[in-house]
Amino acid sequence: MTDILMPKATAVWLVDNTSLTFEQIAAFCGLHPLEVRGIADGDVARDIRGVDPITGGQLTREELDKAQADSNYRMQAVVSRHAELLKQAKPAPKYTPVSRRQDRPDAIAWFVRNHPEVTDAQISKLLGTTKATIESVRNRTHWNSANIKPVDPVTLGLVGQLQLDEIVKKAAEKKARDDAKKGGATLQPTETVEETPAEPEFVPEERVRRGAEPTAESVFGSRD
Repeated sequence: MTDILMPKATAVWLVDNTSLTFEQIAAFCGLHPLEVRGIADGDVARDIRGVDPITGGQLTREELDKAQADSNYRMQAVVSRHAELLKQAKPAPKYTPVSRRQDRPDAIAWFVRNHPEVTDAQISKLLGTTKATIESVRNRTHWNSANIKPVDPVTLGLVGQLQLDEIVKKAAEKKARDDAKKGGATLQPTETVEETPAEPEFVPEERVRRGAEPTAESVFGSRD
């Protein structure tokens, strides 16, 4: 079955204008039979206006006539160009030419050394490799570890510079967010008040030498 546009509105029209069973309408519109029954009872899609799938180019009159003549027949929708355009295009899998595949371990080593914040999943998607290969390069258990050297993947021609910059930026931003969550609020350093050192008490040299209380004569000298 091909996905159709506005399935509930189409089901409303089919309920009101055909003798199709709930199961036939549900199969064509991609709905549950109980949902179609609810539309017929007025409990579901009460405010939705019906849309004619024949006028809309999603169903032929011949298909409708076949289905009304045989309750076991399931209608086939006409492939809608608009429905195909609305479908989200899936990105093609990363393909690396055979001549470049031997360079991937060098690119992996470059990521491991220069950008450890980039996850294995991101490296795997970017270079078209596996997590097992990344782990073997990181742990130096790769069969060709002796010859692996870190090389920029852009230089190797495996990725473009803009693509690489985007991956590194995303990884750095994610790491910063994770670090902020782990660290929490940082404590501000407390202000320290420097105390002025007290001036040392004046002790006459004679007192230090004798270890006795100073006298007026020892401090000011004899008047004689």
